Amino acid sequence: MTKRDVVLYPEGRAILRKHCAPVRRVDSRAKSLVQDLVDTLNAHGDGIGLAAPQIGANHRIVVVCLGGGPGSHQDPGPPLPLINPRIVEASDELPDFDGCLSFPGLYGVTTRPHHVRVVGLGPSGRAFDRVFEGFDAVVVHHELDHLDGVLFIDRVARLEDLYRVRQDEDGRMVRLPVSSLTDIGRNG
Repeated sequence: MTKRDVVLYPEGRAILRKHCAPVRRVDSRAKSLVQDLVDTLNAHGDGIGLAAPQIGANHRIVVVCLGGGPGSHQDPGPPLPLINPRIVEASDELPDFDGCLSFPGLYGVTTRPHHVRVVGLGPSGRAFDRVFEGFDAVVVHHELDHLDGVLFIDRVARLEDLYRVRQDEDGRMVRLPVSSLTDIGRNG
């Protein structure tokens, strides 16, 4: 693990709002950043995606774990690195669950495409052209948004669509609406 091994939070973290620079070559520096992303995501067991700006790097690299998601009975797969990813086709926009390691404990309903075709480079530098469907498309779209400084809270249509999850007195998990914008910066 490196010094970048912490997921950034919104307070004073301007890098989360910057447009990331493309990776010029998949060299040892790029591969090291990919490994930092994989290690950081693996250290946060509740995350299924992470983008370079979330660990303080202004490069167009993300890692995503596919095959899981809300209501899924299978665990997500291992982190898949995407370098210089670009969406070339998107459709089937639907409301779905959203959350982010940069906003711990905060969730929301956003509308995202459930079909995306992405081109870019894999961790070896080889070009790829891949289609992602369903919640996998949501995860990929969310992470690619980070590369352009877009956060999931930007895609929430109404404040009422943001919530936290807590255990009630009967031990059930319940949604608690965020009552104000000041709640977004709190962990409690």
